[in-house]
Amino acid sequence: MNPQQYLTVKALTKYIKRKFDADPYLTDVYVKGEISNYKRHTSGHMYFTLKDENARMLSIMFSSANRKLKFNPENGMQVLIKGDITVYEAGGQYQIYVKEMQPDGIGELYLAFEQLKEKLEKEGLFRLEIKKKLPAFPQTIGVITSPTGAAVRDIITTIKRRYPIAKILIYPALVQGDHAAASIVKAIQMVNKQQKVDTVIVGRGGGSIEELWPFNEEIVARAIHESIIPVISAVGHETDFTIADFAADMRAPTPTAAAELAVPHLDEVLERLLTKKTRLIRAVADQLKHDRKRLETVTNSYVFRNPSALYRQKMEQVDRLTEKLVKEQTYKIKHLQDTHQFLANRLERNHPEKLLKLAVEKKDHLTEQLTKQMEMLLKRKQQLFGQSVSILDALSPLKIMERGYSIAYTADHELVKSSQQLKKDDEMNIRLVDGRIFCKVMSVEESGKNER
Repeated sequence: MNPQQYLTVKALTKYIKRKFDADPYLTDVYVKGEISNYKRHTSGHMYFTLKDENARMLSIMFSSANRKLKFNPENGMQVLIKGDITVYEAGGQYQIYVKEMQPDGIGELYLAFEQLKEKLEKEGLFRLEIKKKLPAFPQTIGVITSPTGAAVRDIITTIKRRYPIAKILIYPALVQGDHAAASIVKAIQMVNKQQKVDTVIVGRGGGSIEELWPFNEEIVARAIHESIIPVISAVGHETDFTIADFAADMRAPTPTAAAELAVPHLDEVLERLLTKKTRLIRAVADQLKHDRKRLETVTNSYVFRNPSALYRQKMEQVDRLTEKLVKEQTYKIKHLQDTHQFLANRLERNHPEKLLKLAVEKKDHLTEQLTKQMEMLLKRKQQLFGQSVSILDALSPLKIMERGYSIAYTADHELVKSSQQLKKDDEMNIRLVDGRIFCKVMSVEESGKNER
């Protein structure tokens, strides 16, 4: 590199990246550390920082690589990683592209088992109160397992030996490998869809944890939980526990034990039935003996030997009570009839139509009286009015004026009562019976009192 030549940051970073990529010691590097700043992108890629006490390093695990993980990485988890170291050019930082990852200290599958168990337990899939009860006498048993394995032979042999009257339907499924979980789920769904069996046994024989792993898959646990038919899990041996065992309605330590749990032993059933039959016959015989003795006692009793003595006095009592009843009934009816008649008369007297008729008659009478009194009063008032008219007519000035008198008024329309009210040349008017005369005073002469 020429020291006098200035490089761009991009060119220098690309040069360093090329050095990283070409270094064989930075390919397939195995490193362990603690996960921090963990984030799972919506694309499925995982981004986190791998650190220890003295250093830290950016890490990426693409979805194509983390799809195979059985567990979910978490912050604080110690992990063992295999990957390639390279440089991220845009950020100028070196980082490791993780190819493989497993927990440090415990196995990957064990960690995945514990994580899924904790998750489903929190969701309530393992609660005892939701476990379905196995039918006591199933007619048909469904078995979901490999049709060629030893487990199916053990189950068939055990059921035929213990309860040969039951039918067995085999639902073949893969119980090992990558496609086993989906195959088991499909078989469980088919059993529930067909509704031909009373109980389902899901399981297989023993094996390693990797071979039993399909029964630790979440989809299998949820399919067992959603099954409306009771499910017995029978996976591996007694020491093998799977997620399916916790989700099932009943766990059997082995496939043979599952068959024993699924069906009763026919000989034991027959023995129990025989015992119950014997006890029932003995109980019926004892009850029959007791009832016969009781019947004999009742038959020989005084009442049954002289039954008429029981009802003789009762018949006499019935006659007396009947007579009393008739008498009281008659009295009661008579009393009710009288009460009814009294109320009917009272109602008739106070009937609205009758009261209305009386009110109308009273109104007509009062109207007639009022009319008569008004006529009498009017006649009396007319007489008084005629007398008053006659008096007024006699006292009317007009009447006097008809006899030749007149009334004189000044120009101010004052009545002339004295000659002193006028003087020469005053105007005045004289009211006659048939009109007025407007005149002027020529002279005023006073006359003595004797001349009036």
